Amino acid sequence: MGTKQREPVKQYLSDPVHQEYATKLSLIGIFISIFAVFVSRLSILRRGRKDFKISSLDWALLSFSTLRLGRMVAFDEVAEPLRSPFTQTVPDASGAGETVTAKGTGVRRSLGELISCPICAGTWIAAGLVYGLHTIPNPTRVFLAIIGTTGAVEMLNALTEWLSWSSQLARTLTGARQNEGRDQTEGESIDHLINQGGKYYVRQDHQEYYRQG
Repeated sequence: MGTKQREPVKQYLSDPVHQEYATKLSLIGIFISIFAVFVSRLSILRRGRKDFKISSLDWALLSFSTLRLGRMVAFDEVAEPLRSPFTQTVPDASGAGETVTAKGTGVRRSLGELISCPICAGTWIAAGLVYGLHTIPNPTRVFLAIIGTTGAVEMLNALTEWLSWSSQLARTLTGARQNEGRDQTEGESIDHLINQGGKYYVRQDHQEYYRQG
């Protein structure tokens, strides 16, 4: 390709937005290429052998492992040194905690978007685990058992935390309603005594009231 022919390509890739598009298309191409190589190898090796199958247990371990590893890559502090060149941790827009976002432009930003998305990163992780399950099944299953168990525990922990917060909120709301009803009843009692006149003494919320009729 001559210099004049390369010039439009350089001009196109000089734009950070176009660099992001090119990076994403390249990642898609790499993913499909690896998949094609795996399928070709699978077709060659399966001659005279049983088809590659994933059992229900394998599928469950793959699911939990992909969940755990995807979130670890995208959010966990242990992986921050790996993603720091491409991402940054910023306050979440909702005001609840922090979140991880891509930084920079061009190729750097595209890779940051991939890493900071647990589903996007999980797609690559799931593919790698499936390939490993076929190529080196025994070590991969040991790895899946460890990470998959951690993923299951994470889900159970999230469920337990949600139930705890829900019950705490329910207790808080119940207490607020009871206090509101109690305050209303005591307020009506005081109004009744005031209307009746005379002398009375009432204690409400640790406050003393005294009226001489």
